[in-house]
Formats: sequence, C-alpha cells, structure tokens
Amino acid sequence: MKKAVMYLNQFFGQIGGEDKADFAPIVVDKLVGPAMQLDSVLDATVTHTVICGDNFMGSNTEEAIDTIIKELRNIEFDIFVAGPAFQAGRYGVACGHICNAVKKEFNVPVITSMHVENPGVEMFKKDMYIMIGGNSAAKMKKDIEELSKLANKILNGEEILGPQAEGYYERGIRHQVWLESNIPAADRVVDMFLKKINGKEYVSELPIPKLDRVPIAPAIKDLSKAKIALVNTGGIVPVDNPDKIQSASATRWGRYDISNMDDLKGGVFKTIHAGFDPAAADADPDVITPVDALRAYEKEGKYGSLHNYFYTTVGTGTTQAEAQRMAKEIIPFLREDNVDAIIMVST
Repeated sequence: MKKAVMYLNQFFGQIGGEDKADFAPIVVDKLVGPAMQLDSVLDATVTHTVICGDNFMGSNTEEAIDTIIKELRNIEFDIFVAGPAFQAGRYGVACGHICNAVKKEFNVPVITSMHVENPGVEMFKKDMYIMIGGNSAAKMKKDIEELSKLANKILNGEEILGPQAEGYYERGIRHQVWLESNIPAADRVVDMFLKKINGKEYVSELPIPKLDRVPIAPAIKDLSKAKIALVNTGGIVPVDNPDKIQSASATRWGRYDISNMDDLKGGVFKTIHAGFDPAAADADPDVITPVDALRAYEKEGKYGSLHNYFYTTVGTGTTQAEAQRMAKEIIPFLREDNVDAIIMVST
C-alpha cells in the first residue's frame, strides 16, 4: 500500500489559533484534523501529519524546512499533500515552500490547494500542482475530494490532463498534443477568427497573460506645499520587528512614527530583508529609507512637509496580489493625512 504525508498549519493541526502561529514544526505519526478525511479518499495511507505555525514558517523558513526535511528522511512516503490553504496567504505560502522543498529533496509528487486570491498561487503554480480551491474552511471537504482525484491519478500512474480538465492552476508548461478531431491548425485558426469578427464565443489555444498597467500619476503642481510620505520594500523596521514582517514572501507591513526624528539610527532600526547583505542598512537605515535627506530638504523649503510615519514591507518573493492587498491597506492612512505624494524606495 502506498503512503502519504500531510502538512497542516497550527490551526488545522489542532495546536491553536493566531496565538500559536509561532509554533515550531513537528511531525506526528497519526492522523490530525483534515488528514483523517484525506486518508479516507486517497489511494494511499496517510501515515504522518506535519504541523507548523504560519508565522514560524514565514519568519524562519529555512529552519522550518530543515527541521521537517530531517524528520521526513526517516519516513517512507509516495506523495506529499499540503493544505488546503483556502485564501489564507501565510498558509498558502507555507504550503508552497514545504512542497517545493519536499519535491526537490525526495523526488516525490507534491500537491496542494488554494483559492485564486492566495498569494501562494502566483508564487508556486509553476512548481507544483495547485488545485483551484475555495476561499474558506467551509470548502474543506470538497477541496480535499478534488485534490484527491488528481493525487490518485498521480499515484496510479494515470494520464494527467490539462488544467481545465483536472481543476488545477495553469502552470505555463507547453507541450504538443494530438487532437482527436484531427482538424489542422490552419482550419482551427480561421474558424477562431471568424467567430471573433462575428462576436461569437471562442477559446484561444494560446492564452496571453493579462498585465496590470498602472497609469502615470500627474505631476505635483506646487511642491513647496506638498506633503510627502516614505514607503519602502527594503524591510526597514524597529530592531524588535514588532509587526513580525517576514524577511521574504511578505504578507505583512508596518507603520512607524518618525514625527520627532531627523534620521533613522542604526541599533534603533534595522532591515529584515533576506535579499541583500544587511550590513550597510543596519549601520545606517537612511540608505533605504532616507529620512535624513528628506528632513534636510524639508528645512530648505524644497517641499512642504514629511508625513509623520513611514511604511515598510519586504519585496523579495512577495507576489503582486499580496502587494496590492497591502497597498490597499496602507492607502487609507495616507489619504487621512492628506499626503500628496510618496517616494517608493526599493533596494
């Protein structure tokens, strides 16, 4: 009989809620929570459940993965299942990270399930099968059933059809197929063209990704009266990182008061960004968030005033969907204080 292992976060692993999000990973040789349903519909026996807090995986990704991989080396399994993660961003990203690591380490199939708005989809859909799932735990039963259908085909060596037929997200993998209709490509494209010009429905054989185009903002008419805010993706935070922003694949942001500061001091602020050497930014955080230069320009009257707060997150690995969500959460603060422009500082 084939064997499977399932990954869950602290909530579905029955450890606790958000207060247990920093729970370090464990591997138990029993069925926990959703693993019981998976065991009942999978063509394999679920022998172990991996449980890890979302914050722990997000903030200590390498440590969490190393711990789990070390434990899994002592376990025989034929497939690894994570989630379903629904619309929970941290959970989805965690499922993607651990599935990727397991696939590379053990060369076994991995599969998970997420809602379309989960940032984990864009991050990992090219690396693994991610089933199109529901937006909440109310869809748990259905999501596990759908996930198991594809997992069973993988376990039994059956042909895996395209994403529309199987219900997983498109992975951007192209390969030739022979159509049962045997209609030549020239005839198919003419038929598609005729449908298009006649306003009829048609399906392209080569869908083109839609890009989000942001229009250029109008110039500030009077800079001497403008209020300017600093927003950065360089991970500049107070040294204790009070908002627990992740060092990569961020799903959190912070807002920090600089109303009484002329610059950012090393030892008071630091970077938690995992994508570059932090030494320079830790020594002088102004190299990422230039409060010192903007205060000098403010005193010289080159612009009106500096917003009382700066905003920060980490850009490396952060998906477009997650970045859009965070921006929508930050914007009301900027509007409330009548900010006229922001300087978006990267690394």
